[in-house]
Amino acid sequence: MSTHSTYDFLRHIADSYVLAGMVVVFLALVLWPFRPGARNRNHDAANMIFEDTDDGE
Repeated sequence: MSTHSTYDFLRHIADSYVLAGMVVVFLALVLWPFRPGARNRNHDAANMIFEDTDDGE
């Protein structure tokens, strides 16, 4: 396998399969907060800063 064909092979993999994998990972991360069991965790995380903390002041 020559250098040129190795480059073409690796470029083909990067252009197609790696790009498709990145799209799948992106969509999974974007849709993760909207899964059915996440409502309570998202609500708790969103309102955590408003909880009264007793830090001794």
